[in-house]
Amino acid sequence: MPGFCRAAFLFILVFFLTGPAPAAADLPAAVTDADYHSVDPAQAALGRLLFYDKILSGNQNIACSTCHHHDHAGSDGLSLGVGEGGAGLGPKRVFSDPGNPQNRRVPRHSPALFNLGAREFTRLFHDGRVFIDPSDPTGFNTPAEEFLPTGLATVTSVQALFPMLSEVEMAGQTSENPVARANLRRQDYAWSVVVERVRTVPAYAKLFGDTFGDIAHAADISIAHIANAIAAFINSEWRSDNSPYDAYLRGDEKALDAAQKRGLEVFYGKGGCVACHSGKFQTDHDFHAIAMPQFGPGRTRMFDPVARDRGRLNETDNREDAYKFRTPSLRNVAATAPYGHTGAYATLEAVVRHHLNAPAAFRAYDPAQAILPSEARLAKVDFLIFDNATEQAAILAANELQPIPLTDAEVADLIAFLHALTDKANQSGRLGAPQNVPSGLPVAD
Repeated sequence: MPGFCRAAFLFILVFFLTGPAPAAADLPAAVTDADYHSVDPAQAALGRLLFYDKILSGNQNIACSTCHHHDHAGSDGLSLGVGEGGAGLGPKRVFSDPGNPQNRRVPRHSPALFNLGAREFTRLFHDGRVFIDPSDPTGFNTPAEEFLPTGLATVTSVQALFPMLSEVEMAGQTSENPVARANLRRQDYAWSVVVERVRTVPAYAKLFGDTFGDIAHAADISIAHIANAIAAFINSEWRSDNSPYDAYLRGDEKALDAAQKRGLEVFYGKGGCVACHSGKFQTDHDFHAIAMPQFGPGRTRMFDPVARDRGRLNETDNREDAYKFRTPSLRNVAATAPYGHTGAYATLEAVVRHHLNAPAAFRAYDPAQAILPSEARLAKVDFLIFDNATEQAAILAANELQPIPLTDAEVADLIAFLHALTDKANQSGRLGAPQNVPSGLPVAD
């Protein structure tokens, strides 16, 4: 066979065996500074202190950082976290009063915070219950409805407010503190209690006055100022856009090794990952049902008799949204295990293989994969949903993923590409954790 014909034959053979490499038009443009909201460094510095200060919680024993810590890439390393009343950080966090009937797990996995300052992020939480809405006087649609304060700068500002109202995350029980009791009446009443606490700390009064031009006295501090400072910190602290993949998009062909380049082809080609994980940050910001295993207390609606989580349906009341959850961004995905809205999978390979055949993976799921702090009373009920045949069937019926026949080699290459989304320089944030906070409360357990 002449050399030219032999070469052409080999090219055609490889093309049909591996599929075409993604064209440049299939890949997103490289991330630039213009993709992000601008951030005031002084607000970010103040937000860093608030993010780590337990003064924002009902019982003053937990902070935003407890579930979104620098040591765990902006998350907590748990499938379902131990919120209010726990002790310790990350996988070492435990229920400080074992057997207390008030102890519950946080119903959903704590997501990482990378790139929430990007303009394209307009909906937050696993079910998208907070989102930008120009038709609303506040500019946002939220569970607080008309009681949401005005003056919130970004959707991250809005998101920062709601963990303060969750009894299992930061508020505590109504019998324990004035924040929780005020929340029983109205959300903005609870925020007012938090604001008053912050106003009474002289160091915070000065910092807010130095940072915000519309604050002349401590009495001028509002919950919107607090939320905007926290959001400024989040939006600037966990920015991830200097991974090997980013370098590749900016023209450095050597930034990805051979396996990562093959994995990129799988991601944007045969694997079909780009169908949901599209765009600059590998998310379509939409909601999908993928038969992710459920366990724990579930995020239930009022009067729901079953410990379950029906996802987006909880917000829309649309049956077609049952068991759909927001597509997560894949930036730093290799550093932010476990995965899924319940943190069901402890390894990247396990969650990738779930996507290849979701029904089979759902049926074969091993609960031992879940990273759950031990609590004897909860261990008896954590996986009761697995015995609910009706609920299990409903989760499977809602699944929208079709099986994808990847070889083990292709899976390995795909995982190699996902590792290429790791921005090691910014994986642990930019400013890091403070040594102390103005309230004087301990920063870490």
